[in-house]
Amino acid sequence: MKKTFKLFLILFFAFSVKVKAQDGFHFINKNKVHQQISFKLINNLIVIPLHLNDKKLHFILDTGVNKTILFNISQNDSIGLNNVKKVKLQGLGKGESIDALMSLNNNVSIKKIASKTETIYVILKDNFDLSSKMGTTIHGIIGYDLLKEFILKINYKSQTIDFYNPNKFKYRKCKKCEVFPLKLFRNKPYMNLKVQLDTIGNKLIDVKMLIDSGGSDAVWLFEDSKEDIKTPKQFFNDILGEGLSGAIYGNRSRMPKIKMGSFEIENPTVSFLDSLSTKNARTFKDRNGSIGAGILKRFKVWIDYPNKKITLKKSGSFSGGFNYNMSGLDVIYYGKQLVKEENVKSYSNNASAGGENSINFITSFSYKFKPSFIVNSVVENSPAEKAGLLKDDIILKINGKRSYEFTLNDIMFKFQQRDNKKIKIEVSRNGKK
Repeated sequence: MKKTFKLFLILFFAFSVKVKAQDGFHFINKNKVHQQISFKLINNLIVIPLHLNDKKLHFILDTGVNKTILFNISQNDSIGLNNVKKVKLQGLGKGESIDALMSLNNNVSIKKIASKTETIYVILKDNFDLSSKMGTTIHGIIGYDLLKEFILKINYKSQTIDFYNPNKFKYRKCKKCEVFPLKLFRNKPYMNLKVQLDTIGNKLIDVKMLIDSGGSDAVWLFEDSKEDIKTPKQFFNDILGEGLSGAIYGNRSRMPKIKMGSFEIENPTVSFLDSLSTKNARTFKDRNGSIGAGILKRFKVWIDYPNKKITLKKSGSFSGGFNYNMSGLDVIYYGKQLVKEENVKSYSNNASAGGENSINFITSFSYKFKPSFIVNSVVENSPAEKAGLLKDDIILKINGKRSYEFTLNDIMFKFQQRDNKKIKIEVSRNGKK
């Protein structure tokens, strides 16, 4: 069985605050009806550029959150925040609630789309360090506050999002598209679909699932949320991701099928949360789990909060397989390292008539900053633990190739390749190779 890198961003708020009505996001030009932006797809997650109070930042677009979160403020960032008060946040994981700030009436813009009245929740201590896990700087998460104002067309293949004015947008006829109603509960979108588990034969189970573009996995299910929802016999325990309140544990497996209307997706990966995370996640009691970006990226997706519906159309990657990272290694970005590189240039010395030609070499050296990577955790009884790898091992080489020649995505892909593939890793531990 194969496996994919995951990161889950599911937040729950342990407080209630009343704020005045917000103007919300809108096209700066009132006559404009469409705006396209480009995004980066990192670990299946959509990363968009935006400006917060005139500071350029990078946020994950996450349908699974109902608040805008800012959590990566360094000493080099100068973001003026307005009307600030202290609050508490509770997230998935086994830890306690954390301290945060709520800031009102902030200016947020994405190209020609803007709002001057946005409420931002600021995490004071970024315990799960999302930027290291993504391999690029991520400042926060945005969801409902942006999505509620527009109809969005998300094209994972071209990595573009089109924003449309819902009052002037008309859907084109599309024979290959299918429309599903959305139920919004606490400003998060849910849809009905069917799943098949190998514990119940060919039976299809009706489930209500959160649409979670901020989860890079394919499917989450909450064990015992229905009588037939059980972890399959073949599974392995793993860290599913990080929440605000610590690591999220559960069981990873596969299931025969997920059926969304006429669309059938075979052998997707599925994760079952531990009992504590399930309890925290099921604030909506009818919820049975989530479908994440591992499913969504196989479609062109129209998200339509104003009309409470979602439209799906198969994309070219629809039939691709689902992979797991079964190495047991959680590798993260570890900053820049200064690398000495040798540059060799050659030139010909053309001799005069009757002489011999010669080739001369000039060697020079340059110093460049390159990425480095470190082992963040090792899953118990995994291949990585059995091989002797430990937390805080710094990765030097993978299969003889220096680690700085990879991106974090490249490294995770190495752990998702064919079954029983052997990988040779050289690490630095306490200054020794």
